[in-house]
Amino acid sequence: MSLEIERKFLVTSDDFKQNAYQKTYIKQGFLNSDKNRVVRVRITDTNGFLTIKGKSNTSGTTRFEWEKEISLQEATQLLALCEEGIIEKTRYFIKQNKHIFEVDEFLGDNLGLCIAEIELENEHEVFTKPDWLGNEVTGDVKYYNSAISKNPYKNW
Repeated sequence: MSLEIERKFLVTSDDFKQNAYQKTYIKQGFLNSDKNRVVRVRITDTNGFLTIKGKSNTSGTTRFEWEKEISLQEATQLLALCEEGIIEKTRYFIKQNKHIFEVDEFLGDNLGLCIAEIELENEHEVFTKPDWLGNEVTGDVKYYNSAISKNPYKNW
């Protein structure tokens, strides 16, 4: 169990791809997408994960997170039980000084949406913003994956 401290930004160009040191395909769904808690099932290439996230603080930067690796078979079975609106995306990992940006390029009904996240040690930690980083959307529920699964980008 831990607290997750992260900030989210829109991405303004594909320039991040030239600095990515890794990428992975992600398919995920939600067993529960209540505003007070989210239970997510995720498959990344060949691994499965079950994650529980609590409600965000008022700034949207910090919330409880618990994650456990599960077998690919278990994740596939749980994905079949998820609420409607499975999300698919490619995640790119970009190192920027001591931080790592995770950039999600969404697929399917969310094609065209691209969001960068950075995990921090505290809410006020200073970090270098790459040129491709756009407007901050931290705390904007509309950009939460659980919200995107219900109201995909194509409908905006």
